[in-house]
Amino acid sequence: MTAIINSRSATNKIKSLRRKKLAQGIPFMINSEELPSYQCYLEYPDGSIKIVEANSQETDFKIIKELDFLNAEVLRRNLKLI
Repeated sequence: MTAIINSRSATNKIKSLRRKKLAQGIPFMINSEELPSYQCYLEYPDGSIKIVEANSQETDFKIIKELDFLNAEVLRRNLKLI
């Protein structure tokens, strides 16, 4: 039972942090086991989601692909972000 409560608490904290960052105009990083370890999703305040990879030579990300609206919504649902 404690594990379930801790899991819900962590999920609520992640959702809260996501809302806060997006409201501040800051992209929210989403790590996923579906992607290679050097890639992640970045969700932007405008609702777009891009697959990016860290560039070890710079302090920015290289955009690999932008998800279309439907795939972005499916990802949010699958990750229980909405």
